[in-house]
Amino acid sequence: MVNIRTENIRNIAIIAHVDHGKTTLVDFLLKQANVFRENAEEMGKTLIMDSNDLEKERGITILAKNASVFYQGYKINIIDTPGHADFGGEVERTLSMADGCLLLVDAQEGPMPQTRFVLKKALQRGLKPIVVINKIDKPARRIPETLDAISGLFLELASDTAQLDFPVLYAIGREGKVFESVPDVPLDSLPGTLKPLFEKIIGALPPPGKDSAAPFQMQVSAIDTDPFKGVYAIGRIVRGTVREGMAAAYLSPNGKRSIQRIGEVFVWEGLNRVPVPEAIAGDIVAVTGFESVEINATLCDPGRQETLPMIVIDAPTLQITIGVNTSPFVGQDGNLLTTRQLRARLLRELETNVSLRMVPQGEKYLLSGRGELHLSILLETLRREGFELEVSQPVVITKEENGCLLEPFEEVTIDVPEIYRGVILSELAKRRADLKDTFFQAADVRFIYEMPTRALLGLRSLLATLTRGNFILNASFLLFRKTVEALPKTRKGVLIAHESGKATAYGLNIAQGRGATFIEPGEEVYEGMLVGENAKEGDIEINVCKGKALTNMRSKASDGIIQLAPPVQMGLEVALNFIADDELLEITPKHIRMRKRYLGKAERSRNAKTMSLAS
Repeated sequence: MVNIRTENIRNIAIIAHVDHGKTTLVDFLLKQANVFRENAEEMGKTLIMDSNDLEKERGITILAKNASVFYQGYKINIIDTPGHADFGGEVERTLSMADGCLLLVDAQEGPMPQTRFVLKKALQRGLKPIVVINKIDKPARRIPETLDAISGLFLELASDTAQLDFPVLYAIGREGKVFESVPDVPLDSLPGTLKPLFEKIIGALPPPGKDSAAPFQMQVSAIDTDPFKGVYAIGRIVRGTVREGMAAAYLSPNGKRSIQRIGEVFVWEGLNRVPVPEAIAGDIVAVTGFESVEINATLCDPGRQETLPMIVIDAPTLQITIGVNTSPFVGQDGNLLTTRQLRARLLRELETNVSLRMVPQGEKYLLSGRGELHLSILLETLRREGFELEVSQPVVITKEENGCLLEPFEEVTIDVPEIYRGVILSELAKRRADLKDTFFQAADVRFIYEMPTRALLGLRSLLATLTRGNFILNASFLLFRKTVEALPKTRKGVLIAHESGKATAYGLNIAQGRGATFIEPGEEVYEGMLVGENAKEGDIEINVCKGKALTNMRSKASDGIIQLAPPVQMGLEVALNFIADDELLEITPKHIRMRKRYLGKAERSRNAKTMSLAS
């Protein structure tokens, strides 16, 4: 462990929009600071900080992570934050550990919705920013326009004039190259180094400026667990020094207080937590010894018990109802099937997932989150752990203010090739979206809309079909606004399995005469399961298990092999957006199925009449 003084510490959060190169740049910060040996496995890897399986698969950062590097006698604590607006809670709590931020912006795309969100949060906390315009080697780079747009964003969001003076660097993150100005020579001819960035972090960002001699105080910004060490409370030391074995007051966010004893103290060296006898003010630490820990709790000297201000987290905008699987196929795939197991797991999730809210509703739970991706990542995590679940249609969260019903609105940016311009204009007009701007962006057209969050539900999957996947959609929460009129239905009826059994090619061929199907021959189905989408309005019950009648007569026309269209693939997020309010999504470790809430025809009819009378 290197001895370090508070004035030689720099705490920096790396913030950026999705796919602007944030995690790749962090990889090179670690490599060029000699965190790894020359022959270490990490030297040949990319996206080193994205260790979660879902992060690797999706190519996005979901969980904020810590690392540190040493450069010329300075310790730089790096906080890698998510780039998607749905994980804004991770951004909000981790910014509390930083004194400065590195804002990374794509030289072609410019500032995006998430750029605005994270910059606003950083400036509200008074963080000193460094701007890095990345991917300057792109053929369609727009460096002057991107810099103008960033300056305009600062002018709009800055709370004081000092924040308008920010240093700018230019980078090719995937090659580990950073420049103080745009080179006027071929970029390939220049050596790759992050030296200008390291020097700017040390010279432009302030030290924590905390007093190591004062009584100890820190706020819990993150939590981790270990089967051997127990719970880790992670945060930046606001003042004083924390030592192994010292007594500390635990001030809970709900007002409860207790005196406990610090177990071990850890700091970061590279990607690893290493034990130290003590750590000083300004450093980011993880401490053990507490039976349970809550985010926003304050740890401090027992003789000076002062609670730090709470980290404010934006309210959720979307909710679903979740419960254990009740379909006829329950227990075929998973091993976590009880409400007790689900409740215990969700309570553990609430300890660290600060944007999530949970309200029990009998045997089910109402979960509220920041968006589709936020909730679907949780559902995907649960299914991989062995849970079998049933989930309701996502519903936006509304609130009443001064007698008016308010709903969440989002800023939506869509990039598509020119040939799909009409598709976007037509579909977004149906969804009551307000077009704010449109312009050419490299080879694409960019549309900027403001629209209700509920109009966004199902839009991604629909555009994937209409544009054959040739689009990029980004959204960021704006504000709650007076609710707009009801939106048109975005789907028609469905094909419902009439009976349980194994689907046949003959039965599916008949079903495909009515619409698109979701299953293949040989797949097991149960009564009430959705097996396809009707081409017309209204639901149809259909027997996909029906076999061809056998007779003694043969004809040349009847002996041909049945040619079926490929089934429509329904992933978790697409299926979640597809289901209606009288339907559920069945999620197991091996299957995603859609079903009616009431499986039997008579039960569906009876409940439909009850709902009709109630309305």
